[in-house]
Amino acid sequence: MSATKLLLVLPLVAALGYLALVGLMYFSQRALLYPGAGAAFAPASRAEWGEKVSIATPDGETLHALFSKGKAGKPSVLFFLGNADLVGNYGFLEQSLAARGIGLLAISYRGYAGSSGSPSEEGLLTDGLAAFDWLSAQSDGGIVLLGQSLGSGVAVNTAAQRPVAGIILVSAYLSVLSLAQMHYPYLPIAPLIKDPFRSDLRIAKVRQPKLFIHGRRDDVIPLSSGEALYAIAPEPKQILVHDAYSHNDLWNEGMTGEIIRFVEALSRNGG
Repeated sequence: MSATKLLLVLPLVAALGYLALVGLMYFSQRALLYPGAGAAFAPASRAEWGEKVSIATPDGETLHALFSKGKAGKPSVLFFLGNADLVGNYGFLEQSLAARGIGLLAISYRGYAGSSGSPSEEGLLTDGLAAFDWLSAQSDGGIVLLGQSLGSGVAVNTAAQRPVAGIILVSAYLSVLSLAQMHYPYLPIAPLIKDPFRSDLRIAKVRQPKLFIHGRRDDVIPLSSGEALYAIAPEPKQILVHDAYSHNDLWNEGMTGEIIRFVEALSRNGG
């Protein structure tokens, strides 16, 4: 091949390769965003903690969840998990909350273990509202949302639309859109993303007390993203930064204690 033809062919090959990469990322984006979904993950035959419950969504899906009822008049925590997590992993949290009379409901999003359907932003936001409405019928105390990682976006949307007592955001992001742009700066993310989870556009409606918890060493959702959301969130709010921790090692007795103190403070203040 002549040098002239080679100069013409190489840019074309590069352009086709780039388009192929863009196409691959476009069609695989939900598999990347929701790695915990799919038939490979199944709930245990027996409830790992609390009791198994089923929650119907208004668009016809059925959500698997684990529920531990709190004592009369005590608050309950509604937990929205991260994107690769399982509700059965939080027996330690249920035990700590139950020791203080606080209830806990943790849901498996649509398409996740034990739940019908396929995950999408619209679907997960619908799941969050359905879970709140279900828990409201079971509890006579206030409901505090706990959203971790992906679940922080579900929690923000739910708090913007339902009368929650407060909200705890663990490893929260400004938006999934901004995270994708950070991790894939060479791709045209904005016009192609299906599930942008724009917490930055929803947080202004969340007037309830807010607790942000983040690991300084988090390289999945950098502290800067959580701080950016915190900066635009209305008062009242507080942020706790754990210097020695990253994204997947935040859970310990210290953080569980922070959650309990926040929930009980809301209850004392009439939340």
